[in-house]
Amino acid sequence: MRAVGVIVEYNPLHNGHVHHLNESRRLSGADAVVAVMSGPFLQRGEPAIVGKRARTEMALHAGADLVIELPVAYAVQPAEWFAFGAVSLLHRTGVVDSLCFGSESGDLDSLQRIALVLADEPAALRENIAQRLREGASYPAAYAGAAAALAPGGVDAHDAAALLEQPNNSLGLHYLIALQRIGSAIQPLTAARTGAAYHQATPGPGAIASATAVRRLLLADGPDAAAPYVPAATLAILQREWQRGHAPMHWERFAQPLLHIAATRRASELERIAEVTEGLEHRLVRVLAKIPEPSIEALLDALKTRRYTRTKLQRLLTHLLLNHTKAECAPEVLATGPGYLRVLGFTGKGQSLLKQMKQTASLPVILKSSTYTHPQLELDIQAQAAYALAHVTHYEHNISRDMYSDYYDSPVRI
Repeated sequence: MRAVGVIVEYNPLHNGHVHHLNESRRLSGADAVVAVMSGPFLQRGEPAIVGKRARTEMALHAGADLVIELPVAYAVQPAEWFAFGAVSLLHRTGVVDSLCFGSESGDLDSLQRIALVLADEPAALRENIAQRLREGASYPAAYAGAAAALAPGGVDAHDAAALLEQPNNSLGLHYLIALQRIGSAIQPLTAARTGAAYHQATPGPGAIASATAVRRLLLADGPDAAAPYVPAATLAILQREWQRGHAPMHWERFAQPLLHIAATRRASELERIAEVTEGLEHRLVRVLAKIPEPSIEALLDALKTRRYTRTKLQRLLTHLLLNHTKAECAPEVLATGPGYLRVLGFTGKGQSLLKQMKQTASLPVILKSSTYTHPQLELDIQAQAAYALAHVTHYEHNISRDMYSDYYDSPVRI
């Protein structure tokens, strides 16, 4: 059975994601789709609008056959480590033949040429990034500029810069770099993004809107407002989660515990937290005393500068909420790769893949957290507990069951 891998967050799954799944099957000729998906907290440092089990259901209804969780140690990271963790999981299944990612350009050839140059992380790249950071650029902008400056023959530096300014192109480049570094035989493919742009805040005229636009509709007016832009199964799942009080999840649900943590930590303690760099611990202490209201939005607005993007700051706050230290998220630790394949859900075809993986996987395949121990898995369980504590109705039933659902729940089966 041929399988194509996709790397997703589905926050939430919308019609554009269905297009990507369909294109992944078409371009690869695969019989099945393996999705690596972030858990309760996402790459941009945000809580997912609905939980990972609900998003797994969406994925399986939309055409994925097997969903594997990306450990939170990789999920809440800059693109380099997010991509490395996700690609490593696909590689270690032993059943994935290809990887299909979305891109604005659809230009796989140019991205591959750049990836070949950057895979060994030449000294010139780091020096160029450092110089751009000293000049006040954000890290994403510094990386894109430095990568473009090292564009190989046949790729114009100006064209490369324009290419890498697009978020899906940039993330796709990191998938290609990860494949090179791992030495994987997985074949990369790309599907050109269609419809709304990645950050487009409002829906366009068609049935495809960006996840940003869909979330805005959901937060403003609830699930029915997003109906034109999501599959019927996604809409039903969103309605159910709203009714249960388990959605919408957003930063303000975490304001009380997070502000408490920030207010009761000395700068020396904050400095230990991942993403707290260049004196940000002191800035956080100063800003916390001046925010006009006790909200995460006010805190982010006060912290943000040209150098410190909202995404970096959100990841910092997620690491602070979850007590992720620099030591736990150090490059040398992340470079060892994920330690397990945690299955979130599967279809009948996915179940056949699981049987195949028992023979091919080079990591333990985990169906329930209670059967395995690993430092990364401990972080996943803690992340799920923190996420569940922010549910609106969590005092109305057995909160420990929600907090530690990773121990109790079997994978979703569709």
